[in-house]
Formats: sequence, C-alpha cells, structure tokens
Amino acid sequence: MVLCAAAVVGGAAASVASAEVIEIGKIEEMSKPGCPGKPCYAVSRTTGYQAKVGPLRGLMVVPKNGRLVAWSISLGKPGTKQIEFFDSKLGGESQAQITILDPKRKLRSRAVAQGPPMKLQPYFGGIAQFPLETSIPVKKGQIVALTVLTWAPALATNLGNATSWRASREKGQCEDTVNQTSQLLPNQLAQYYCLYRTARLTYSATMVTTPKQTNPAKPK
Repeated sequence: MVLCAAAVVGGAAASVASAEVIEIGKIEEMSKPGCPGKPCYAVSRTTGYQAKVGPLRGLMVVPKNGRLVAWSISLGKPGTKQIEFFDSKLGGESQAQITILDPKRKLRSRAVAQGPPMKLQPYFGGIAQFPLETSIPVKKGQIVALTVLTWAPALATNLGNATSWRASREKGQCEDTVNQTSQLLPNQLAQYYCLYRTARLTYSATMVTTPKQTNPAKPK
C-alpha cells in the first residue's frame, strides 16, 4: 500500500509544468533568396525585421515570455564575382547575428540583447541553424530582428506589395545601403523608418516558452 501511494504522488508532481517550442517567422519554401540571379540582392549593414507577409503582421513579434535557443537563416548562393563585389563594398565577408528589440514610439526600437556574430559563407545555398550557447531571455511583445554586420544573401524578392520589412535607417537613409546602420551597441536606440516592400528577410528564430503550471498539487 505504501508503494502504491508513493507512485500516485510522484505521478502528480511530474505534470505540474509545461513549455512550448515556437518557431518565430518560420521560413517557407516560397521565401527562397534570389541569388545567384541577376541582380543578386543582399541585405547590407543594417538591422531589420519583417513587418508583414501578405495579410500576416507581427511575424517576428515574441508571442510569449521565454528564451531564444537558436536562429536560422536561408541563404542564396551568389557566384564568385558577386561575393568578391559584396566583400569589397560592404566591409568584408558575410556575417550576421540575431538581435532582440524592445519597440518604442515613433518606429523606434532599443536593442536589448544579441547573439554572437556568425560567418555565413560556408552555408551559402542552404539553410543554416545556429544554436545559442547561452540562450537569450525574451518577453512577449519584443521583436526578433536580424543584424547584418556586412552583407547577407538573405532576401527573397518579387513577393508582392503587401510583403515588407523594416530597417534601422532614419528618414533620408533608405537609399543608402553602404554606410553602417546596424544596431551593434548595448541598449542602442534606432529608428526603423525605412520600409522595403515586395521582399522578405529569410530568417527565423526558435524559442522555448517559460513553463506554466498546468496541474498544481493540492495542499494537504
């Protein structure tokens, strides 16, 4: 009788908390980057996030409190001459990192956390997933953005006027894709004035939600 009672208590205790794994901004087949087409479009020296895909909004908004554990990026496969051109014009080899934004008023956002920069060229032509050695805490309502330190062939184009992404560039900077506008400093505040239509940033992030008590033990 004692053994039976102990098994019941143990079973109740094992089901008190649960967590979800959520993919924020899941990459779809239709969103493959355009490279190595001509022209070969790349994201350059900015921090950006997807504002809308067709009727869907808020794709990169964190839905629940939790921790970011990995991020993924779908990359085009530029040719040798295209790589040499981007490397020479945009500060070196292709690199990017994940950034967490705390949105403010007037299209401004503060960078509150970042993952380490990752070199992308070894993964050109495929989808790379980068696990975070140290997971990043995220809160509901924050935005998961992509910071491109140099350049990245991670842009799907010709997707229709209802699809758009925003970049950390202020008014008057939207045509300037060479100067550095990425959010690289802790707590840096930037304005996401520039909206680019018909294109999608091809990245996503994996998070694990904070466990919630689902079957609380009754006090005896």
